[in-house]
Amino acid sequence: MAQENLAAPPEEFKPYVPDETAMPEFTWRAALLGMAFGVIFGAVTVYVGLRAGLTVAASIPIAVLSISLLRALGRATILENNIVQTTGSAGESVAGGVIFTLPALIFLGFSLEYTRILMLAVIGGTLGVLFMIPLRRQLIVKEHGNLLYPEGTACADVLIAGERGGSFASRVFYGLGLGSLYTLLQNENAFAVVRSQAAYNPSWLPGASLRATITSEYLGVGYIIGPRIAGVIFAGGVFSWLVMMPAIKFFGSLVPTPIYPGTVPIAQMSSSDLWDSYIRYIGAGAVAAAGLITLVKTLPTIIAALKAGAADLRKENSAVVRLAGRTSQDLKTTVVLAGSAIVVAMMWAFLTFMPVPGAKAGLLANLLASLLVVVFGFLFVTVSSRIVGLIGTSANPISGMAIATLMATCGLFLMAGWTAPAYAALALTIGGTVCIAAANAGNTSQDLKTGFLVGATPSAQQKGLFLGVLASCLIIGGTLMIMNKGLEKFVPTSFPVDATNPPEGVVVENRSFDHDGRAYVLLNVIGSRTVPEGKYLLNPQTGQVELKWIQGIGSEEAPAPQARLMSVVINGILNRKLPWGLVLIGVFVVVAVELLGIRSLSFAVGSYLSIGTTAAIFCGGVVRWLAERGLEKKSGDEETSPGALFASGLIAAGGIVGLLAIAVKAMEKAGWVGKDLLKLGPRFGLDESNLVAMLAFGLLAYSLYHFARKPLEGAK
Repeated sequence: MAQENLAAPPEEFKPYVPDETAMPEFTWRAALLGMAFGVIFGAVTVYVGLRAGLTVAASIPIAVLSISLLRALGRATILENNIVQTTGSAGESVAGGVIFTLPALIFLGFSLEYTRILMLAVIGGTLGVLFMIPLRRQLIVKEHGNLLYPEGTACADVLIAGERGGSFASRVFYGLGLGSLYTLLQNENAFAVVRSQAAYNPSWLPGASLRATITSEYLGVGYIIGPRIAGVIFAGGVFSWLVMMPAIKFFGSLVPTPIYPGTVPIAQMSSSDLWDSYIRYIGAGAVAAAGLITLVKTLPTIIAALKAGAADLRKENSAVVRLAGRTSQDLKTTVVLAGSAIVVAMMWAFLTFMPVPGAKAGLLANLLASLLVVVFGFLFVTVSSRIVGLIGTSANPISGMAIATLMATCGLFLMAGWTAPAYAALALTIGGTVCIAAANAGNTSQDLKTGFLVGATPSAQQKGLFLGVLASCLIIGGTLMIMNKGLEKFVPTSFPVDATNPPEGVVVENRSFDHDGRAYVLLNVIGSRTVPEGKYLLNPQTGQVELKWIQGIGSEEAPAPQARLMSVVINGILNRKLPWGLVLIGVFVVVAVELLGIRSLSFAVGSYLSIGTTAAIFCGGVVRWLAERGLEKKSGDEETSPGALFASGLIAAGGIVGLLAIAVKAMEKAGWVGKDLLKLGPRFGLDESNLVAMLAFGLLAYSLYHFARKPLEGAK
């Protein structure tokens, strides 16, 4: 298969479909099916990424499903299937870049706007594809044999096996079916027959909590990332929830007054309160430090990528470039130049005519910001592509690149005196667009590598990538807003605030905010020493805050750790009001982890997430360890193993059904359907049982183990 061709020099390499062979490739059915997959997997990535803090490559599941679906519609070619997976996987990568950054708008005190998210996703995703057009020859063709692009190579193996008659799709469909049934029964926004989270709060260790959010998508994610990474992530959760939180509770309970950034005495705090007030800052500091350390570690690769790119631009391309065959036809350079100019114009128009309220800059400043996006975009697109070629998409330090962009942007803003909260959102706009471009470039590189190995026409793939970006961008913003609305809660609270003369850090956002038919004053709190961060509803008659508005994104159900870290970086530079002691604890914890020889980014993400998430992911890793015991391991088979395909189905099922359930919940809150329309759990009386929840999760885990051990049909 594709693995056999990796060592061949570029000039001797022969793709699976010869250059001179003509067959259907960029057909309407392939493009439309790919766009549909882009929409589905874009939405699933938003759902899983916000909840688990991780994303999983979608190319292989899409390729597997495409082979089966197009075969049912009539004979399909391997190049058509490649267009489907190329177009569809663009949705996953753009969604990944969006969720790592743009939800930080909520943490900065702003609202999510569909048009803003749509524009930034389109601009960033388009940049990622545009810049990979001229870089393809250098990185994919000339560096063949040096840059392996592991996920792209594995996807090529799947396509070639499908062409030769191998059957993979049934395993994905089994996972999709069982995962959907389980999610319907378990999801608290669906039937809720089975409890969604098993929990144990030990009385002998105050402040600690051991939980497991037993979802199908977490089990699948844990299986795919494997026992080692899943174990490191869980170790981060153990450190936060079973070490740091009990320590904070033990010492803090001796202090009768609140300790900043908390606003109530620690003795009165639950484990969730401890996480919200203290651990999330420690975790954000850990994720920021780990991202920067990962970026520093890849500096040699970055420098080599820039040197290689500069050398390629200085000289005429070699004979490889001059080949006029089908497999050497990229979109023209004029498309890249014109596209880049259009992106600059779009970004300028967006900043000029749809500015962040309160951060309106001059025409020249907006032009400079637009050029900054393109310059940083090209830099990190080059870096991202070379890194994923060496070590795979999962190790791509996207968050580190976004942090570097934000630090540079916020540094310029600080020198210009732009430190108002609105400029924090403007900095995020620039950093978020670059992050989306870098994330999409890494995935685009894997797709182009797949095409190179199977003998695809590059220009056809590039057209598919543009379509995939545009299609998925239509759903990503809406998915974010549905999750934010569907998972939101209004929690009763009571304390006085003088809305006519609010304390430091408290801003009156709306003096006539309607909730449940009553008018409230909406308060937005950031950086206050007396009121916890968040949004509050104040009764104007009594002067008392009555409700805390906990938005869906940022809650334990969707913590969005990378986006939280972006807000920490921005606030730390522009307003310098962070609890730096907690942030620095996270930084030095990561330094200690690095000194132990452990890759710190996984540990840092685990230290931020709820232990309920990390425990369930760890269970998936354990299932993989058990399933692979005694089996012969083959290099490159990890992505296409029976268990990995079944796990992909579990992830897709959890994401799709979970999103549909949240959409129903959002409709309930809007008054379009009756309350608790789907909830059947209370009728059976099983929805509060930890034992029943663990047994159900155990059965799902056993099904994963069973199908992981069972050979694929037709596998040799």
